[in-house]
Amino acid sequence: MSARIGIVILVVALIVASFSVFVVNERERAILFQLGKIVRDDYRPGLHFKMPFFQDVRKFDARIQTLDTAPELYLTKEKKNVNVDSYVKWRISDVQRFFIATGGSPRPGAARLHALNQTDLKEAFGRRTIPEVVAEDRAEIMTELTISLNEKAVGLGMEVIDVRIKRIDLEDAVSNSVYQRMAAERKEVAKDRRSRGEEEAKKIRAVAEREREVLLAEATREAERTRGEGDGTATEIYAGAYNADPEFYRFYRSLNAYTGAFRNKSDVILLHPGSEFWDVFNDPGGPGAARGGDR
Repeated sequence: MSARIGIVILVVALIVASFSVFVVNERERAILFQLGKIVRDDYRPGLHFKMPFFQDVRKFDARIQTLDTAPELYLTKEKKNVNVDSYVKWRISDVQRFFIATGGSPRPGAARLHALNQTDLKEAFGRRTIPEVVAEDRAEIMTELTISLNEKAVGLGMEVIDVRIKRIDLEDAVSNSVYQRMAAERKEVAKDRRSRGEEEAKKIRAVAEREREVLLAEATREAERTRGEGDGTATEIYAGAYNADPEFYRFYRSLNAYTGAFRNKSDVILLHPGSEFWDVFNDPGGPGAARGGDR
């Protein structure tokens, strides 16, 4: 009989212990309730204890969650509709405030966060033109939305990590108009850059041409100077040779003239016997006779 009582007591103790122990992992936040009133919400990951039957624990997912809703239409500054597809990354930052604001369900919290994000999107797109929201200010809009929504989400016990705009679609007529305008702007930019490039190229070519002319002028001047010096030296040598033996120098020049006149065996020249061209051959006492003997 006592053994049965011991077993019953052990079973009851185990049941009470199972209701007294709970585990909070690193992906969760927990709130301890006592008779429906919040007692504690600062549990760290690990094993914890509570009073069975009088206290209850509710756990919430503390990981980053994604609020991704269907695309919606917003009016731009020009009163043109754009279809915006966006999403929000958020997580629970204050579990007690989140429970009070949403009743402990992520769905109402996400719905309220979505409504706040819609308001911010409407305001952000309403202050900008289509080119600005499509290209120019897109990154700025997302940063602005993240800061604004995070400030509003504090009262919900939520932290907004990021707001991203996935896609912005335009109506067909608006889309064509925007693309044509953007293409025209890009063409103007390209034209301006080509014009600047051509101007710089002309400047570079002008500088290069000027440097080329300067280099050629300096080279020509140096060549003329060198050539003049060489001609002067040659003239001095010729003059020295001529003054040393004028008759032989005249004879030598005549031989060079004959060599130039009769390059081939078939060359023929008709001259008067008294021509100066034959002076060397007609003068038996000339340099040829004196130096070379009978020729």
